Amino acid sequence: MAYQPIENHAIIGDMHTVALVAIDGSIDWLCIPYFDSPSVFGALLDDKKGGFFKIAPSEHPVSYKQFYWPGTNVLVTRYLSTQGAAELMDFMPVDSTENAGSYRFRLIRRLTVVRGTISFSFECRPAFNYAQDQHETELTTIGAVFSTEKLRLLLTTDIPLEICKNGVVSNFTLREGQITDFALVQLLPGSEWGMHISSREAENLFRQTVCYWRNWIARCKYSGRWREMVYRSALTLKLLTFKPTGAIIAAPTTSLPEEIGGIRNWDYRFSWIRDSAFTIYAFMRLGFTEEAQNYMEFLSKVYRGFSRKNPPLQIMYGIDGRHELKEMELNHLDGYKGSRPVRVGNGAYQQLQLDIYGELLDAVYLCNKYGAPISFEEWLEVKHLIEWVCENWQLEDEGIWEVRGKKRHFIYSKLMCWVALDRGLRLAEKRSFPADTSRWRKIRNEIYTFIMEKGWNAKKKAFVQSSGSEALDASILMMPLVFFISPVDPMMLSTLQAIMRSSHEGGLLANNLVYRYNLRKTDDGLEGKEGTFNICTFWLVEALARAGQYRPQLLEEAHLLFERMLGFANHVGLYAEEIGFSGEALGNFPQALTHLSLISAAYNLNKVLDAKEK
Repeated sequence: MAYQPIENHAIIGDMHTVALVAIDGSIDWLCIPYFDSPSVFGALLDDKKGGFFKIAPSEHPVSYKQFYWPGTNVLVTRYLSTQGAAELMDFMPVDSTENAGSYRFRLIRRLTVVRGTISFSFECRPAFNYAQDQHETELTTIGAVFSTEKLRLLLTTDIPLEICKNGVVSNFTLREGQITDFALVQLLPGSEWGMHISSREAENLFRQTVCYWRNWIARCKYSGRWREMVYRSALTLKLLTFKPTGAIIAAPTTSLPEEIGGIRNWDYRFSWIRDSAFTIYAFMRLGFTEEAQNYMEFLSKVYRGFSRKNPPLQIMYGIDGRHELKEMELNHLDGYKGSRPVRVGNGAYQQLQLDIYGELLDAVYLCNKYGAPISFEEWLEVKHLIEWVCENWQLEDEGIWEVRGKKRHFIYSKLMCWVALDRGLRLAEKRSFPADTSRWRKIRNEIYTFIMEKGWNAKKKAFVQSSGSEALDASILMMPLVFFISPVDPMMLSTLQAIMRSSHEGGLLANNLVYRYNLRKTDDGLEGKEGTFNICTFWLVEALARAGQYRPQLLEEAHLLFERMLGFANHVGLYAEEIGFSGEALGNFPQALTHLSLISAAYNLNKVLDAKEK
């Protein structure tokens, strides 16, 4: 089978793992039972060896349409052919009453012929442990069992199956009104094979799953413009939360390239403090305080007992709270369209990135303000983090973009150290917590002075990436967003102007999309190119919107830029990390950072537009 474009996929999930379903009905990526488990279907990273699970009409030509059942994460793939029309319903049941330790992976695929009589081709070819482990296939009276030493899966169906290389296949025909169900279930020790999911049970699970998602999104307090895109982003972020611990992953995939054929391929199936803190902000804005609180509890657990380490926090953790995320290359896989290496694990967990302290403290501040007030014990943890920032903010680090080259004094890192102290001071004052506020205030002022003196480049008339550099960096757009500087301060407006020049003129803009930095001016320790970064484009929208409160022409620019960016979502409203030269999706998919920044940009742009209309 040929590779489907990254953007030709949608996702389904149950807050333990997700499956990427291509527009032609093929599951091309699925890790069982958890986000960071080895893949069982991995055609996205090797179209020959990776494994897939496909149901599609056998007669061609066929046209495909894909959409979500309104207000849910239940996916519908529609097949239209000369034989008639059919719909494939894909979902993972969500058990809202699930007890710890009782989880069992389940995936349901319901196929219905709506018009005519259609012949179908069915293939289920698992490739366990990133296509490294051999498995046995056994037919049963209710389907087939796939077994390895570590994982056993039961595929149940009413249609007759045949064993083929690496799996099972079938060709069958359904008439108008007929429905057939396929269920892929994890077999746990001691479980029986006789767990066939009947048509009635599949229907009940479908209705329960629809009800769960609709009840969840009904809690959303956002009622402004672009509500459908905001809701889809919120539903996507919810899918990227790990229910047992509250951890939030950056993306559910690994090694989807930032350049086709390039080496910038990373594993994002972990919980970054930065991404999670931003996600908490997005959830809080929409009224989802429970998800924010769950993550804070997860982080508090992994942080306790390690608070005297130096540094006290890692930039990321495993979804179960583990600290070691050793990076390995899977050289037997070709990578997406030949983009090698394929990596699992992420060596960046050992990096020093000072910005995470500001992002985390901002999230704690928001949780205290809009959610449950923090406890005294939590304050002591916060206090320790702030004291560490006071002692170490002057260190060089690898920065937000996790460069694998030389450490530097990244201005964004200093900015977030300022945020850490600022939010700590606000918390101490609001809650009357004991703190050395005079020292904190003094160091906060020192950081402010450093940024204004060392981060400003008089020649470029802009804030730059690092001290002594002439390179622009989109992360500087966060300055007015975290209330470090006025959005219409002449220095900020000049920086906006510099960033909004085309890349050929020394700026970071390409067809209204924003690069994170200029690769020709920044040595990040890696070869190759990359696309524009979606979060950076949404940052620019928000920075322009905030300035647009006082400069109407900038508000109009923000509005147009946001509308254009919405046009780059895929057919079901999802984004990857980056956008390539031809508008294609690049990088891991879907990307939490992109969707949370969409929510933030929509919220703040809508707020300013509403104020202007009054």
